[in-house]
Amino acid sequence: MEYIMNNIYVVGMGPGEESMMTQQAIDALEASDVIIGYTVYLNLLGERFADKELLSTPMKKERERCIMCFEKAHEGKKVAMICSGDAGVYGMASLMLELGKNYPDCDITVIPGITAASSGAAVLGAPINHDFCVISLSDLLTPWELIERRLAAAARGDFAIVLYNPSSRKRADYLKRACTILMEHGVTADRACGYVENIGRENTKAVTLTLGELMNTSVNMFTTVFIGNSQSEIIDGRLVTKRGYDIEGIHNNISSDKQQ
Repeated sequence: MEYIMNNIYVVGMGPGEESMMTQQAIDALEASDVIIGYTVYLNLLGERFADKELLSTPMKKERERCIMCFEKAHEGKKVAMICSGDAGVYGMASLMLELGKNYPDCDITVIPGITAASSGAAVLGAPINHDFCVISLSDLLTPWELIERRLAAAARGDFAIVLYNPSSRKRADYLKRACTILMEHGVTADRACGYVENIGRENTKAVTLTLGELMNTSVNMFTTVFIGNSQSEIIDGRLVTKRGYDIEGIHNNISSDKQQ
């Protein structure tokens, strides 16, 4: 990849650990003069990029953070905007591209990262190995009524579901509300589920449980929740959503081969 002036890289940094960043993300950060992002994400970068100009804005100042990127690019600096997980999954990529219409001399490159759905799934086992959807329970930018409709539709479609932003101090009961909606639309209380806290960071915690147990569980904002579909199972402590292979037939063939 060629790193040029007035080019802004919107970088998905994965969970934050360097070992879980793509090489493309590391290359872009190393080539940048300025790294801009939410303070928590900047802290996760550690010492490797401490020599860069590091700039941040508080929560709810995302637009200002994006404009800062364009201003720094106009100063002739190479700029990287960092996002946790993937920049295009509840990240800054869309806002950067929207605002980029006002800065036609800046070229924006989106660099993918490992999002919580895939990194958390790997910790739990294989919970999204078939059709799945991702729904955020944060109603900061999305009305709760719309979130409800999406939960109901996912339940009716028998999707495996990944819930981002399941809880916060102001939304302490949102996970329970979501579980209730799913059960109202046909998901049974014994549905196989799981959740992972602090994915890819210190003190990672993974738990498998049923939907009935999940709805009475307290989680934090660093948790990603996985709800299986009707074919999902907890196998040896791992949450597994079946792909549809004929496991019994495979077993019979193996047994037949051994007998021969």
